[in-house]
Amino acid sequence: MRILVTGSEGQLGTEIMARLAVADRHEVLGLDLPDHDLTDRSHVLGVITEWRPDIVLHGAAFTAVDRCEAEVETAYRVNCLGTRFVADGARRVGAHLVYVSTDYVFDGTKDTPYVEWDAPNPQSVYGRTKLGGESELDPGWTIARTSWVCGFHGNNMVKTLLRLADERDTVSFVDDQIGHPTFAGDLADMVVRLGVERVPGVFHTTNQGAVSWYEFAREVFAAAGHDPERVSRITTADLDPPRPAPRPANSVLDNMAWRLHGFEPSREFREPLAELITRLEAS
Repeated sequence: MRILVTGSEGQLGTEIMARLAVADRHEVLGLDLPDHDLTDRSHVLGVITEWRPDIVLHGAAFTAVDRCEAEVETAYRVNCLGTRFVADGARRVGAHLVYVSTDYVFDGTKDTPYVEWDAPNPQSVYGRTKLGGESELDPGWTIARTSWVCGFHGNNMVKTLLRLADERDTVSFVDDQIGHPTFAGDLADMVVRLGVERVPGVFHTTNQGAVSWYEFAREVFAAAGHDPERVSRITTADLDPPRPAPRPANSVLDNMAWRLHGFEPSREFREPLAELITRLEAS
């Protein structure tokens, strides 16, 4: 098959491209800035209708959550309008589209994990624009919502924590926001599978194991050989300065649709975390 990957140089896109290269049975085209601006309608339609992919894995997004609060039109232009153009192109050539979305589409007030059929209620510009992107999809396409993504490429919380461990004696992280840490390689496997098998519908695609940011920081410290007691807990209200974008207190995404489809469960997050720490230390 011909597979087009947007955001191909990001932390998820890089892993997707690597997996498709190893598979060596597909033609793959990666799109990313600066050569490919997804908010340029003529360019997007031109590339897609000329190359005519069978599958589009759409991971490109404006993901700077706090910047979205200040750069509202940019967030809508990239996350909503860019997705509209990609969807238009996919529709014209009959491609199956997989759209990577986020836990931020929920308000975080539910007492139990969110399932795919729960009603979204985003509280941030980022969440609203990613939900807007979801609305651009056709019913037979795929939405893959994920959370707390970390990986070898790009900036993410694991890399931040390792840097802080070297720079500071102690660090503080919030203990009143919980979620599923997700590792880019495992997420890439799930997104590719949903695309290649053309599975329609909404899926929550995360690793397993719900923790707070405080608990996750302690796990990262321990996995890297640092004393987890150097991590202390605070509340979101204690953050100084406060973050511009509201975070969902509960970001735990139950992978119910994935499970009910009979797919094998994703790994518990501590396993890919250990692999990532080893990979980063060797680089």
